[in-house]
Amino acid sequence: MNRITPAAELAENVAVPFERATAMPASVYTSAEFLALEQSHVFAKSWVCAGRAEALKGRGDYMTLQIAGESIIVLRDGDGELRAMSNVCRHRMSLLLEGRGTVRVITCPYHAWTYSLDGSLRGAPAMERNGSFCKQTSGLPAIRCVNWKGWIMVTLDADLPDPSAIYAEIDDLVGYLDMSTYVETFREEHRWQTNWKILAENFMESYHLPVCHAGTIGGATRLRDMVCPEGFSGFNYHHILKDDTVPLALAHPSNTVLQGDDRRRTWLLALYPSLLITLTPGYFWYLSLMPDGPDHVKILYGGGLSPEFLADPAAEGHLAALKLLLDDVNEEDKGCTERVWQGMQSRLARPGPLSHLERPNYEFAQWISRMVSQA
Repeated sequence: MNRITPAAELAENVAVPFERATAMPASVYTSAEFLALEQSHVFAKSWVCAGRAEALKGRGDYMTLQIAGESIIVLRDGDGELRAMSNVCRHRMSLLLEGRGTVRVITCPYHAWTYSLDGSLRGAPAMERNGSFCKQTSGLPAIRCVNWKGWIMVTLDADLPDPSAIYAEIDDLVGYLDMSTYVETFREEHRWQTNWKILAENFMESYHLPVCHAGTIGGATRLRDMVCPEGFSGFNYHHILKDDTVPLALAHPSNTVLQGDDRRRTWLLALYPSLLITLTPGYFWYLSLMPDGPDHVKILYGGGLSPEFLADPAAEGHLAALKLLLDDVNEEDKGCTERVWQGMQSRLARPGPLSHLERPNYEFAQWISRMVSQA
């Protein structure tokens, strides 16, 4: 008897209209086979966020990351421009850099081949007797990298349209807040024991807020006031109107441009595959996700302030209070999403029907299915 694959299960799952939709099958979270499809057909063919551009302030500032098993350096080159390149030496294929830092040149820790900040080979000791050696053709392969609205976006796909095309409709929704002017004030890395899609879906819906976040923000949540419109081909979204419980969620008093509900509207943007942004008139915070096996997710967690609050002398105190709140919210999300992962290990685990407040999850499932069906 032929076994139905997780990709086929998912295709069947998303073929029904939203009004009859259920959550994704457990196999698309737990299967190593499905994760391999995601690495090659989702992460290798999408824009992945490496954080905010201000995380790399000066020439030679760098960070490293992995996309679909490919180790990558992102840095500020000698002209102060963002650039990405392979993190693998062209000699004996050692990794070159780790973590974050600042360099004047990139030096291989194995045989000291050195590369300039544009990736060109600068020096290679004791290679003068090898007739096949060519310095000009031994630079580090370039990888596409753009600064999109202050976000460092990287892709392995040479033909993928720019983020400005894939996420074009974002300007119509939140262009009035101008994400490029917000400044990151904290950046952390975490690793949770759950599948990356469980955490992505958790961000996409606010249906869980009253219960999962009962100790923090859940009490201010009114499910009947939530709006979950249809999303777009490259992202989904919803928005919430906030009260004055968190002052930074509202427009700064000095902001005379925003009017009415726009002064207190919080946007939740889920840019496929894994950039999740909460954007308010006063602050933003985000998660950028990378799978680490079916059972773990690596999380880049950061946030910061709008220009008006950044200039406010009292902003530091507001930000400290906000950061404590966000950390508590994240801990609640960690508990909820790790319990979902644990529940999926049950032989009796079956996907249940979705609420009307989980439309973003349905659209995300459809997008994943379309991507992996190209295999």
